[in-house]
Amino acid sequence: MSREYLYVEKEGAIATLYINRPDKRNAFNYDMWHALPGLLDDVERDDKMKVLVLRGVDDSAFVAGADIAEFTTLRATDEGERKYNEAVIEAEAALSRFSKPTIAMVQKYCIGGGCILALACDLKFSSETGIFGITPAKLGIIYTFSGTKNLVDLVGPARAKDMLYSGRELGAQEAYQYGLIDRIYSSEEIVEKTYAYAQLLTTRAQKTIKGAKIIIKEVMNGATKETAEISELVSGSYASTDYKEGVKAFLEKRQPQFSEV
Repeated sequence: MSREYLYVEKEGAIATLYINRPDKRNAFNYDMWHALPGLLDDVERDDKMKVLVLRGVDDSAFVAGADIAEFTTLRATDEGERKYNEAVIEAEAALSRFSKPTIAMVQKYCIGGGCILALACDLKFSSETGIFGITPAKLGIIYTFSGTKNLVDLVGPARAKDMLYSGRELGAQEAYQYGLIDRIYSSEEIVEKTYAYAQLLTTRAQKTIKGAKIIIKEVMNGATKETAEISELVSGSYASTDYKEGVKAFLEKRQPQFSEV
């Protein structure tokens, strides 16, 4: 895969994963799905990075779906389709298990594979131009289990059925009403607002954020009571350096300077 299609840039404590195929509305191909876990691993291992933003390289699209050309090449056979789906599932899983906060910044098209990526992110911000759709019903294929679960968790079963059965497109306002996205910004301010929020997260206790992410995931997976691992996670936070700093900063009426990763 050419680096120009998918790459990461780092600035301060924020990493940005750019999707850069504007001539194809950022359509994802096999090589891009296959490369994504490695790019995420690089950001995961970099302790300086505290937040990851996923976005298109410009305002023409987030991801407009799959690369149609591969339907008649790689995906024309059962073996090729299995290979493609395995890459998609692994990329989605890598994003779902990523320990740091993730924000999908959507401008215009977020269709099919774009929704797979966005739904796997912690937060989803859209410009007023956002267009959302999950379209396997237009192709005669079935959406992945993990993608469907993420959709149901966000919008509920009835709205998930609406989207999957019809394959219709939702504008940003309807997507927000459905619970598919978390915030809508104007086209002029979405970049500034997204990165301002990402910067805010870099000032918070990373132990708290990562712990919250773990517990919320357990809840979404059906947990109804605290496990021994979660209990240890919670109680262990009170012995942390960041907890001592947080309390001290509160008493001194200043911003805390958290140091743990």
